[in-house]
Amino acid sequence: MRWLAISRTTVLVLITVQAGAAQAAGDATRAPTSFRQNCAMCHSPEPGQNLVGPSLFSVVGRAAASIADFSYSSAMKSSGIVWTADQLKAYLKAPRKYVPGVKMMFPGLTDEQDRENVVAFLATLRNAAGGGASRRRRLRRAGATRPQRFAVANA
Repeated sequence: MRWLAISRTTVLVLITVQAGAAQAAGDATRAPTSFRQNCAMCHSPEPGQNLVGPSLFSVVGRAAASIADFSYSSAMKSSGIVWTADQLKAYLKAPRKYVPGVKMMFPGLTDEQDRENVVAFLATLRNAAGGGASRRRRLRRAGATRPQRFAVANA
């Protein structure tokens, strides 16, 4: 019985180590270029800033089609997806094959390392206490712009 307990503990440790390695497979520092070239024209990394596509802020762990003020396709609404790292990697490979009927016209990221890096970057887009200046630098590298303010001319 003691061997069985050690064996279960060993298995849990190995699974935890492997899960950590899978999460660390992507390099978030290399992703801003790929994000800027492939994603930023339609998606913002800023919270609450929807463009042609929804904001990708805090997308990892979020249910698909869950931003209230964005118009999703019925296919995405009924997908039942929760965006884990693995779900995002599979979706980014071929979005229209992964969820047939989505509005997203992007053909996908063919390079596996690009997908890994982009997902690692997306995982960094979440609220963090004290992350102000470094978060702004990270978003700037990803192509985020400041919200534009328009002055109202006096008539």
